[in-house]
This record gives sequence, C-alpha cells and structure tokens, in this order.
Amino acid sequence: MSGITIALSKGRIFEETLPLLAAAGIVPAEDPEKSRKLIIGTNRDDVRVVIVRASDVPTYVQYGAADLGIAGKDVLLEHGGIGLYQPLDLNIAKCRMCVAAPAGFDYAAAVRSGARLRIATKYIAVAREHFAAKGVHVDLIKLYGSMELAPLAGLAEAIVDLVSSGGTLKANNLVEVEEIMNISSRLVVNQAALKMKRDLLQPVIAAIEGAIK
Repeated sequence: MSGITIALSKGRIFEETLPLLAAAGIVPAEDPEKSRKLIIGTNRDDVRVVIVRASDVPTYVQYGAADLGIAGKDVLLEHGGIGLYQPLDLNIAKCRMCVAAPAGFDYAAAVRSGARLRIATKYIAVAREHFAAKGVHVDLIKLYGSMELAPLAGLAEAIVDLVSSGGTLKANNLVEVEEIMNISSRLVVNQAALKMKRDLLQPVIAAIEGAIK
C-alpha cells in the first residue's frame, strides 16, 4: 500500500491516541471495540489503521507491515526496539513498572540477606535487567496474565508488573515494594518507511508532536 498504515491496540491506548490522530487530520471510521474488523479505514483514503495486540505493535512496525505504531515503553523494552525509530513520547497511557509483594513479606530483608527470589512477570527483560543491576539473585517465571495470583498461590515471592491506580494490588493484599520506572506510550516509526514515505509521514509526525505540546 502506498499510503500509511498505523498499528494500534484496543483499549486505553486507542482511546488516548484518538485526539492525537485527530490533530493530524486522521479519524478512524470505526471503533475497534464495536467492530470485528482488524483493518479499519479512516477519513483519509491514504491512511488505514490495523488493530493488533499491544505486544505485537513493534513487530508489525519493525517488519514494515505498519509504517507507524503506538506502543507502551514496557512493550518496546521487551521487544528490544530493533529497526524502530522512536521520535516521540506521547505522554499517554501512563503507569509505572513496579515490584510488588504480599503485605506480610519483608522484601527488603530478603534482598539484604541475599535470598534467591522467585519473581513472576511477563516483563522478563526489564525484570532481569533491574535485578541484575541491584545484584539480587532471582528466578524469573514468565506469566501472561493475572500476575497478582502468583504470590497468593505460592508460585512466586513477588511480581514485576504495571501499576496505574494500585487497586488490583490492594484487592489481592499486595503492596508496591520498589518502583522500577515510569511508563508511557511512544510513537514508533519503521525506519525504511521514514525514508521512502517521508512526504506522507513527516506531516503526521509533526502534527502529533504539536498536539502533545
């Protein structure tokens, strides 16, 4: 396709991206929450949106199946950001990456004593780097969802996960014991597309940048 393809995921990122796209004169023709279509047209003949899982956005952009995408920093760190240009922090879908443990567990003492901790997470790369930098020995257990269950069921002593309000942690008697980093969503661009479709992409990127400011 000679136009622009934008990879987005459903939910919060899609909702918070709409005003930024509107600033660039792009309005999706349908709401992905209500439509079963995975390719959605827009008010512009030369722009379409593809709806993919959040964790797949960088892959679609990396391989050129999408020219632009919007993905959380958490997803980009796990992906490694290969072949992607990341020009803008969009300051949307904000949350933080944390270590959380059961309220009665003395995490600080366990770390000080050099205990080997089992940590459940879907963010293996981020967790590995965080604990390695602190010199903490961990066994990382990859899970795809319901992280909070892992300590309750005895699978792990602690979890590494995204937290926005902290309500889910509280409901499961978990507390934040360490903040790893703040997370927000980034605009990612396919590097080849940036050269080949510069005339199409540059105005869109500039308009989104203007809308953030």
